[in-house]
Amino acid sequence: MTALVWVLVVAFVVLAALVVTGLVLGARAMRRLQVKGADKGQGQAVDDALAKVEDANAKVEDANAKVDDANAKAASVRAEAAAAKAEASSARAEARRVLEAAHSEADTILEHAHRQAEADAEQVRTAARRQGEREVALLNTTAKEQAAEVERRAARIDERERQHADEVERLVERERRLASMDSDLVARETALAGRESELSAAEEAKRRELERIAKLTADAARTELVESIEVSAKREAAILVRDIENDAKATADSRARRIVVDAIQRIASEQTAESVVSVLHLPSDEMKGRIIGREGRNIRAFESVTGVNLIIDDTPEAVLLSCFDPVRREVGRLTLEKLVLDGRIHPHRIEEVFESAKGEVEQLCDRAAEEALVDVGITDLHPELAKLLGRLRYRTSYGQNVLKHLVETAHIAGIMAAELGLDVPSMKRAAFLHDIGKALTHEVEGSHALIGADLARKYGESEDVVHAIEAHHNEVQPQTIEAVLTQAADACSGGRPGARRESLEAYVKRLERIEEIAAGKTGVEKVFAMQAGREIRVMVRPDDIDDIGAAVLARDVAKQIEEELTYPGQIRVTVVRESRVTELAR
Repeated sequence: MTALVWVLVVAFVVLAALVVTGLVLGARAMRRLQVKGADKGQGQAVDDALAKVEDANAKVEDANAKVDDANAKAASVRAEAAAAKAEASSARAEARRVLEAAHSEADTILEHAHRQAEADAEQVRTAARRQGEREVALLNTTAKEQAAEVERRAARIDERERQHADEVERLVERERRLASMDSDLVARETALAGRESELSAAEEAKRRELERIAKLTADAARTELVESIEVSAKREAAILVRDIENDAKATADSRARRIVVDAIQRIASEQTAESVVSVLHLPSDEMKGRIIGREGRNIRAFESVTGVNLIIDDTPEAVLLSCFDPVRREVGRLTLEKLVLDGRIHPHRIEEVFESAKGEVEQLCDRAAEEALVDVGITDLHPELAKLLGRLRYRTSYGQNVLKHLVETAHIAGIMAAELGLDVPSMKRAAFLHDIGKALTHEVEGSHALIGADLARKYGESEDVVHAIEAHHNEVQPQTIEAVLTQAADACSGGRPGARRESLEAYVKRLERIEEIAAGKTGVEKVFAMQAGREIRVMVRPDDIDDIGAAVLARDVAKQIEEELTYPGQIRVTVVRESRVTELAR
């Protein structure tokens, strides 16, 4: 039975139990009424009992109604169960029909599959038969070709054996000829040995006869001949060098002058050199006392934090900042300038302003390096090299700003390279980085050229660029055209009028040393340094030095000046040899 039928059965049982309980309670009430019928209160009890009986009858009727409902629901459930059984029977019949249809269709499919398999097997057998026939034909053809190849190889072997036999015969004939030639050579050697002995005796007789006639030994004659040839060769070599130099100057001076002048004219640079500012102007002299602070605590704190010496003297409304590091000096100057404008000067405020000024200077250096790289056209420089380039913004050489000097040198080198048909980007890169070592000259010992070359090599620059950097001051002999053009562009940028300046004392010492070098040579009469030390004129005595000696003297003086002195640009050495003849007419 289903769950609904069980529920209805349970409900019927419960209702029957309620009816039985009501009847039992009614019987007990009637029995009590019969026993106590005498007194007055019995009538009221009877009424109550009757009321209860009526309630029980009502409940019995409700229970009967519910039982009827339950019977009706049970009947409907049984009807539904019968319908479900009928549907199950029809479903089983349909399943049997479908199963029979599936069996029939499966038999059909199996029969079709058997027929298809037989047809496929027949096709495979036919294809295998054809493939076997083809392979047999191919094997027959291959066997025929191999047989023909064996016949050809046998023919070639026979031909080669015949050639070997002919070669053996030729070698035997050649050996016979060589044996006869050896015998002839032995005879000729014997004759030549006798001839050489006769010639040696004749030469010895000739030498003794010459010594007797010249009254000189062979060694003395050889020495005298060598000396005369050496003097003549030196003179001819000097003349040849002079002619070659004149020819080279005649063809190269005009072109070199045109290239250099064109490069310099196309670079629009400032004619006055920049200098790092180390003097700070104050609004009043009262500010000096605030900068010094109570018992000098402010100035001590400033020098300890910035590393810059602050010099306060009697100069009105100005203080001097001194430091060997130009970047540190600029940070100190900017720090003091901000403190003066703010007015609050004490140790803690100095530290705060110093950090702010340090960041600003670093940003200015980075921005200056980026602008220089954009100006030159370099985009793939290592960040560390770019940072070092930014530090050159506050570095000067003979009063010329080094970073601007690098940009100017790169442009000049690029123009020269374009005129000569060279690689312009590589040439500009070498010229732009040639003074990168000046950013570390106060931190690393050594020449700035060699320091810069080590930096460039460390950060992946090419060997041509590294060599141009290390050779631009001749610490290393220049071996490439990039190195030579870097030297030329550096000289053009540093040697143009107004580009650099030097102290009066160093200038005077350099001129004196130039005159001393020239005056120390043999045959020099007078020496004059002219054009601010860019030209030196040497007057020589004509009796002591001839024209060839004058050329040699000019070259020696120029070489010694290059080795001993450091100077911007170039120095021209002119040797003047003048002969004067005076006669009086009476």
